[in-house]
Amino acid sequence: MAKKRTTSSGATNKKLPLNQSIPLGIQHVFAMFAGNITVPLIVAGVFGVTTGEKIFLIQMALFAAGVATIIQTVGYKNIGARLPIIQGTSFAFIPIMLPFKAFGLGAIFTADWHHLTIAGTVLIVALLTNLKGKGMVSAASILIGIIAGFIVAALLGEVRWAKIAAAGWFAFPMPLQYGIDFVWGAVILMLFMSIVTTIETIGDISATTMGGANREATDKELSGGIMADGVGTAFASIFNAMPNTSYSQNAGLLAFTGVISRHVGTVAGVILILLGLFPKLGGVIAAMPDSVIGGAAIIMFGLIAGAGIKLISKTEMSQRNILILALSLSFGIGLYAFPEFVAHIPDFGIKLKLLLTTGLIPAGLIAFILNATLPKK
Repeated sequence: MAKKRTTSSGATNKKLPLNQSIPLGIQHVFAMFAGNITVPLIVAGVFGVTTGEKIFLIQMALFAAGVATIIQTVGYKNIGARLPIIQGTSFAFIPIMLPFKAFGLGAIFTADWHHLTIAGTVLIVALLTNLKGKGMVSAASILIGIIAGFIVAALLGEVRWAKIAAAGWFAFPMPLQYGIDFVWGAVILMLFMSIVTTIETIGDISATTMGGANREATDKELSGGIMADGVGTAFASIFNAMPNTSYSQNAGLLAFTGVISRHVGTVAGVILILLGLFPKLGGVIAAMPDSVIGGAAIIMFGLIAGAGIKLISKTEMSQRNILILALSLSFGIGLYAFPEFVAHIPDFGIKLKLLLTTGLIPAGLIAFILNATLPKK
């Protein structure tokens, strides 16, 4: 439970000039773009949709993520954390939505020297600009690294220019394109997964405040963020997109830049909406090889782990808390590393074996159950 205390809102409410907030917002979009469009690409691949429908699903994913992000950053009454929490399409719901025969995502970047060079360029340039740069240069280090990686990718012939040429100039979002239906078995499973993504959102909000402002999240921020998750997902379903949730890589980006202004998150949301309305703009980002985003992801996901460790270090390490932490990590890491352990467990029609080997689901549920049931001494 977050501590109820009064904290300064100056950093989160600070309005930066557009020549700073726009590049920082673009940086957030770069950080989550690949993950956000991957889910609709998986869905499109499994169900064998046409090229036009695939572009439409990507467009809706970007548009819904932008609206959900603004709901989170701007807020309305009790809805929204009013923090720079970037929303995007959730991977957690894929096991429920898809038959897994078509699964098989590639690595962020392959062992090809071109891709290793591109990813290495992003990593090195981002680190150098963050450590040696000052002010805006340091804050936008990830974006500068991505731009450097894009230039190297272009020189090596790895930029997919055809994606830019093939993208349309304007496409208006169409709600309920595929109709609406309530399958109660799927609804129950979605509710179960919503508990898991709620745990993820709480972690992302906590990582944002701890990494960006060196404080714990307030109860109001946590409850508002969770409600914004639900409202954003409901909006996404109307506009033919998958469930939305907070993106951890953007929490890591905040820890890296130190800029926690929620207005930067709002700018990122507006940019995502524009990318959804103007597919040609999204085509520019889609033209990048995966290794460009991969180089930045190395930094951001490492910072997420660092923010988590920092958050744990602020907690009293009592025997009870150590037991919860130890069992959660053991089950989460263990089942992920050794999936054969659940080979003989029945699926019960919900792909239970796959759910148990995701890492997040078993760790989160074990922590949730133990925290609710173990007596406090």
